[in-house]
Amino acid sequence: MNETSKNLQGQNIAYIRVSTVEQNDARQRAALSKYSIDKYFSEQISAKDANRPQLQAMLDYVREGDTVYVHDFSRLARSTADLLAIVKQLQNKGVALVSDKERLDTTTATGKLLLTMIAAINEFERANLLERQKEGIALAKARGVYKGRRKIQLSDYPTFDALYATYMQRTINKAEFARRLNLSRKTLDRLIAEYRTKTQSKSLASSSK
Repeated sequence: MNETSKNLQGQNIAYIRVSTVEQNDARQRAALSKYSIDKYFSEQISAKDANRPQLQAMLDYVREGDTVYVHDFSRLARSTADLLAIVKQLQNKGVALVSDKERLDTTTATGKLLLTMIAAINEFERANLLERQKEGIALAKARGVYKGRRKIQLSDYPTFDALYATYMQRTINKAEFARRLNLSRKTLDRLIAEYRTKTQSKSLASSSK
C-alpha cells in the first residue's frame, strides 16, 4: 500500500494516558500495537485533571477517516459525560473510536447500540442526582439550614488565566473552554466578564501610579 492510498483510508491514532502513580505506558502500547498504529499521543496526567494537552492535540490532529484507539475508556475520559462529549467531537469530524478492553467500535451496529445505552445511563444518573439534590434542598429548607449553592468564583480555577489566553489566541473555542473547566456556557460567560473587569482594573491601577 502506498502512502497516498493509506492517507485516503485514514490513520490509526492511539491515545494513551498514565496517571502520576503509574509511570510506564508500555502495557497500553503493547495492547494497542496489534492495530498498526500510525501515531501515538501519550501523556502522564491524573484523570481528574481537565487540562490534558495531548488529548486536545489528538482531537485537533485527527481527520475524517481516521480511527482513534484507546486501551479502555478510563484512559480517555474522566466521566460518562466526558466520554460522550469526546465521542461526539470525534463523530463530528468523521473519526471512529475503538476501545480495546471494552471491545467497542463506534462504526459497528453493536458499538452504536452500546453508545446509545451509555448515553441513556448517563441521563438516568443525572436525573437521579438532580432528584436527590432537590430532596436534600427541600429537607434543608424544612430545617431552616439551607444557605443556597456557593457562587462559583474565578479563584476556584487556577488554570483560568492560561485557558483564557489560549481562548483569545483562538486555539480553542468557547465550547472547549467551558468543557475543560466543566462549566456551563452561562457560568463561563460570567467568569470571563469578571476576569476582564479584574484585568482592566489592575491595568488602570498600574497606569495611575
